Amino acid sequence: MKVAIVGAGLGGLAAACHLAGNGHDVTVVERDPAPGGRAGRWESNGYSFDTGPTVFTMVEFLERTFNAAGASVEDHVTFDRLDPGYRACYADGSELFVRAGREAMTEEIRTVCGAHDAAAFGPFCDWLTELYRVEVPNFIDRNFNTPLDLASSPKAGIELLRLGGFGKLEAKVKTFFDDYRLHRLFSFQALYAGLSPFDALALYGVITYMDTVAGVWAPRGGIHAVATGLAEAAEKAGAQFHYGDPVIRIERRPGSGEVSGVRTAGGQRFDADVVVANPDVPAVYRELLSATPPWRARTGTYSPSCLLWLVGVKGDMPERAVHHNIHFSKEWTVSFDELLKKGTMMTDPSILVSAPSVTDPSCAPAGSNTLYVLEPVPNLDGKVDWSTERVPARDRLAARVASLGYPEVIECEQLIDPLDWDALGMERGTPFAMAHKFARTGPFRAPNIDRKIPGLVLVGSGTVPGVGVPMVLVSGRLAAERAEAMAGAGSRGKAGRSRSVSR
Repeated sequence: MKVAIVGAGLGGLAAACHLAGNGHDVTVVERDPAPGGRAGRWESNGYSFDTGPTVFTMVEFLERTFNAAGASVEDHVTFDRLDPGYRACYADGSELFVRAGREAMTEEIRTVCGAHDAAAFGPFCDWLTELYRVEVPNFIDRNFNTPLDLASSPKAGIELLRLGGFGKLEAKVKTFFDDYRLHRLFSFQALYAGLSPFDALALYGVITYMDTVAGVWAPRGGIHAVATGLAEAAEKAGAQFHYGDPVIRIERRPGSGEVSGVRTAGGQRFDADVVVANPDVPAVYRELLSATPPWRARTGTYSPSCLLWLVGVKGDMPERAVHHNIHFSKEWTVSFDELLKKGTMMTDPSILVSAPSVTDPSCAPAGSNTLYVLEPVPNLDGKVDWSTERVPARDRLAARVASLGYPEVIECEQLIDPLDWDALGMERGTPFAMAHKFARTGPFRAPNIDRKIPGLVLVGSGTVPGVGVPMVLVSGRLAAERAEAMAGAGSRGKAGRSRSVSR
C-alpha cells in the first residue's frame, strides 16, 4: 500500500512509524525544512527553544511508537525524569513541589498542607490509576466507527460512573483534599483540554494521572528531539521524507472520490492509496480538499489560545526555580470566567514559566537561561484585538515574569500570539484544537476517517483521541490502523515484511 502523509508533526510521524514498520510504502511530505510541526525549534544567539509543547509525560506511549518502527526510545532520545516535576507558586507566597513517587509527594504535602491531606494522597493516586486503567483501553486507545460503539464497553462505562468520572473534576479533587492549593494543583490540567476545572468532567483526571502518577520527563534537546528521533526511526524503517515543499492539494479520482495522491507547491506529485493528513482538520478540508469540513469539526467550542514568550536571558534563576514553574493567580474563579465565558484577557492570569536550561544547560550560553513563558488567552473567537493588544500583552507578561524574580537582561526573544498561531494553520488561532467538552470527546470528536472521501485518514490533536503529546502519539497508531483496514483484509504491505501494527 502506498501512503502519503501530509505533515511531519508528532501525529504524522507516529503514523509513519507504524505504517513503515509494517512494510508499507510511506512518503511524508512536510512544508518546513525539518520534522516537528508544532513541536518545532527556534535558535537565536546561542539559545534554543521548543516552540510547541514543553511538558512530556507517558514515555511508554512513545516507546510503543518507536517499537512499531523496529526501534526503541533509547536509540534516539535521552530522557531525564524531572524531580520535582513542577514548582507550584501561590499568591500568598507559598510553594509546593510535585515530587516523583508517592512517598516523596506524600511527605511534601505533609510538610506544606498537613497530615490530613498527606493521608489522602495515596487514595487519590489510586483513584487516578483506576481512571487511567478504565479509560485508556476502552475510550482512548481505540477507534470508534460511531458513538454507538460505546455500547460495546458497558462494563467500562459503569466503572467510570462508579469512579465519579461524570462529575466535575475540581469537585472530585475536593473530596480528597482540604487545602485549596492542592485543589488547584490537581485540577489545572483541565485547561490542557480547553476547559476550566469547574466545568471539566472528572474523567479528565486521567491527565492529572499522567503528570502526577506517571511523572514528567525532559527529553534532552527538547520535545523537538522527540520529533527528530521519530523521523529517524521511520526513515530507517523505509519511509521517505520530502521537506520544504508544502502540500497544496489532496487529489481524488473522478467519480469514486477516492484519494489518489498529493500535489505540492513545488509541482511534485506523490501517488497514494491512502492519504494521512496531519494539519488541523478544518484546514485539511478547506485548503487541501476545497470541501466543507464535517459537522463535528466545524461546530463546537475551540480551546483558549496562549501567548507564548520565548526569551533568552542573562543571569541566574530564582533560587528555588525548577524546570517547570506554575505561578497560580489569586483570582482563580474570576480568571476562568474572563477567559472562557467572556472571551477577554485574564486580569490576574496563572502562567507557566519553563526553564529548560535548568535541566539542560546546553540550550543557553554560560551564565544565561532559556525561558518558555505561557499565558492562556482567548482564541480568535474572543474579544481581543491582537493587532493592537500584542505589544501591551507582551509588556505586561514581561513585567510579571520580572516581578517573580526571573532574570531581566534579554538577549533574544520571540512572541507568538493567536494571530501567529492562525497564520501557522491552527484553527481559531489556538494550538490546542477543539475543547474536550463531552460532545467533542471520544467517539463524539471529529472522526479520523470520512466515509465520503475513501482513502482519507486524519491524525493529530483535532481528531481522536484528542489534545496533548501522548494523545497525538495514540492518534498516529489509530490512523495507521485505519489505513491498514483500507488496504484490505490481510494486507501486509511490501513482500517479505510482516510486522503488524503495534497495539
